Amino acid sequence: MHLTKDEIAKVVKKHSGDAKNTGHTYAQIALYTERINHLTEHLKKNKSDKATMRSLVLMVGRRKSLLDYVKAKDVVKYRELIKELNIRK
Repeated sequence: MHLTKDEIAKVVKKHSGDAKNTGHTYAQIALYTERINHLTEHLKKNKSDKATMRSLVLMVGRRKSLLDYVKAKDVVKYRELIKELNIRK
């Protein structure tokens, strides 16, 4: 993965309040978003990398499931999270 432990801790702390709470839904969504952005940039340069394409599609699906969960629990936080992570345009 392209993120170091310090970068992961920083992203997790920003979204879950504690740097060690990587299981928090908001932190997982933020980490998936970071990885998706990284893989998207990789695929712009390497268009024929099918394994990475499959991984990207799976990650987008996992993030969508987590976003659906957040949306069902708290719509206001869902909208804030989407706006903050710049997921939808």
